[in-house]
Amino acid sequence: MKFGKRLKQQIEETFPTWRDQFLCYKELKKLIKLISSALPIAAEPTKYGKAEAEFVYMLNNKIDKFNTFYMEQEEDFIIRHKELQQRIKRVMDKWSSNGSRTEYNDEMAKIRKDVVDFHGEMVLLENYSNINFTGLAKILKKYDKRTGGLLRLPFIQKVLKQPFFTTDLVSNLVKECENTIDEVLFPIEEDKEETKEQKGAIMVAREPVKGIFRNTVAALLTMEEIRRVSSTKDHFSLPPLNLSHSHLIHSFQLNSPIPIL
Repeated sequence: MKFGKRLKQQIEETFPTWRDQFLCYKELKKLIKLISSALPIAAEPTKYGKAEAEFVYMLNNKIDKFNTFYMEQEEDFIIRHKELQQRIKRVMDKWSSNGSRTEYNDEMAKIRKDVVDFHGEMVLLENYSNINFTGLAKILKKYDKRTGGLLRLPFIQKVLKQPFFTTDLVSNLVKECENTIDEVLFPIEEDKEETKEQKGAIMVAREPVKGIFRNTVAALLTMEEIRRVSSTKDHFSLPPLNLSHSHLIHSFQLNSPIPIL
C-alpha cells in the first residue's frame, strides 16, 4: 500500500478531533510538483531559494503543530495514568477490608474498560508520531529528488530532536498499562495455565470489537508495516517494531469477523 493511501486510512480510523493534526502529505506533494516544474535551479536560483524557504516554512509550521498536539496528549496521559492507578488501589484496599466480591468485580469491570481505552489512546499517539515522521522523511526525499535540493539530511536531523518524535515517556506508560492489565485486571490464576493468547482472547471477548480497541490493533499493524517495509529505507528509517502486544492482535484477529486494514 502506498504511503499516501495508508496515511489517509489512518486519519479515517483515528478520533475525529485528531484528524486535522496529521501531515498534509497530498498538499505537500502538489507543492513539490509546482516548485520542480516552475523553477529550474540553474536558471533562476533566487526564485528557487525563495520557493525552498516557503516549503521549509510550511514544514516547520507542521512540526510546531505536531509538537503542540503531542505534548498536550502526553500531559493528559500522565494525569490519567496516575488517576487510574489511584482508582485501582482504592478498589483493592476496599475489597481487602471486608468489601463485597460483587462490588469489587463491578468496580474492576469499569476500571478494566477505562484502562483498555487508555492503552488504546496511547498506542494511537505512538502511531501518530511514527506515521508523521515517516511522512516527513518521504516528502523530504521526494523534494530532494524532484528539485535537486539537499533538505532531507539537515531537516530530519532536526526532527529527531522534536518532542513529537521523542516517545519514550508514552512508551513507558504503555508498558506500565500492559503490566496492569496482565497483573491486576486479568491475572492468571495459579491453578490455570492460561497463555497470553488465551488472556488476550478473554480481553477481546469482554470488550466491544468496534471502537478504540479495534483502532488500536489497526494502529499497531500500521506501525509494524511502515517500520518493516519502506521505500525510504536508510539510517533515518524507524527500526522494526517488536510487538509486545502481539497476543492481543492475534486474539483480536481470531475473534473479529471483520478483517483489519
